[in-house]
Amino acid sequence: MSAKTLQTFLDETRERDTSSEALSLESDHLLDARVDGLLWSKIGAMVARTGDIKFTRQGLREQGLGTVLKKTFSGEGMTLMKIEGRGRVWLADAGKKIMLLRLQGESIVVNGNDVLAFEASVKNEITMMRKVAGMLSGGLFQVRLSGHGVVALTCHYQPLTMMVSPGKPVFTDPNATVAWSGGLSPEIVTDIGLKTLIGRGSGESFQLCFRGEGWVVVQPYEEVYLQQGGGGGGGGSGLLDMLGD
Repeated sequence: MSAKTLQTFLDETRERDTSSEALSLESDHLLDARVDGLLWSKIGAMVARTGDIKFTRQGLREQGLGTVLKKTFSGEGMTLMKIEGRGRVWLADAGKKIMLLRLQGESIVVNGNDVLAFEASVKNEITMMRKVAGMLSGGLFQVRLSGHGVVALTCHYQPLTMMVSPGKPVFTDPNATVAWSGGLSPEIVTDIGLKTLIGRGSGESFQLCFRGEGWVVVQPYEEVYLQQGGGGGGGGSGLLDMLGD
């Protein structure tokens, strides 16, 4: 490939200013967030900004006591970042593909690692699957997003959506599961045969089982946060069970 002139490079990569939406795609891997008040994003996602912008970690009041206790006793968790002011912020996450969804009263649950940003009008609740603190460390936390507004999710490569219907459950690898419809409550199932054959640390030995009616999104990539049993949960598993999902 021949070299480009400097002006050609600048023209091809210059920021676009063609959308009035609060969240729009600068590219498949870069989110353009227009801030006029408040937005929420994943901590550490900012790559550039303009204007008068303030960044604040999600506080106790926004998280809720249950989430704080879960994070304290599990040693794991996630915290969102509040973006306030007026200006533009560009967000990205390890070059992952970004998907924009407009919620119109629906509810979805997203793996905590795959939430990039969402409008202030969208309600959020960080939840944890109970009784699995010792099996899944980084994958314990999900964010339930509901209401009206645009949310930005991330995934590796092209996602696949699988439909769940009564009598036809869908089983997924927790490391590859991105999001699912709000009416579904996945269960952790253990494949004894695979655990015996491959070893306890294998990702395939633990799976998510989705039953009922809805959908689940997976990515063709396994994010490495699965740990061997006994890690992460510590002595707080009893309290985690009481707190529930």
